[in-house]
Amino acid sequence: MNSTPLRPRRKKEKGFTIVEVVMATFIMAFALSTSILTMMGGFRAIDVARNMTLASQVLQSEMERIRLMDWGSIHALTGRQQVNLNTVFTSNAAIAAKFSLVRDVSDVGSKVGEMKVIVLEVTWTNASGHSLSRSFTTYYTKNGLYDYYYTLARS
Repeated sequence: MNSTPLRPRRKKEKGFTIVEVVMATFIMAFALSTSILTMMGGFRAIDVARNMTLASQVLQSEMERIRLMDWGSIHALTGRQQVNLNTVFTSNAAIAAKFSLVRDVSDVGSKVGEMKVIVLEVTWTNASGHSLSRSFTTYYTKNGLYDYYYTLARS
């Protein structure tokens, strides 16, 4: 009989093999990178929405300023002009620096001297460097819907 000493058997060790560790690392890296990319896309969407809202407010502000003008002031506005936003947004210079507003006023066809079309266009550059714009078009008529008469209240 050949008697060779038997080595004592080890209990089966519990743990991960190197292949399992590498696979888990790749899965975690993939999950983290996709979640970071998703968050970046969400932040871009928030930036676009915020700037669209601000652009709409810039347009609304200029439109309200124009609505307060009388016909003589509106009639004097002609052509395409850059609007200085620094005079409009005095409390927030960042808005004036980020946005650019152009006002285009022209006569409407056969209604020269009686009706104007006013186009406001605001442009800005978003965080990714793309140029975006919004525009608003309205009509202003002499003695019409937007011609207001103001009087001082007397007590």
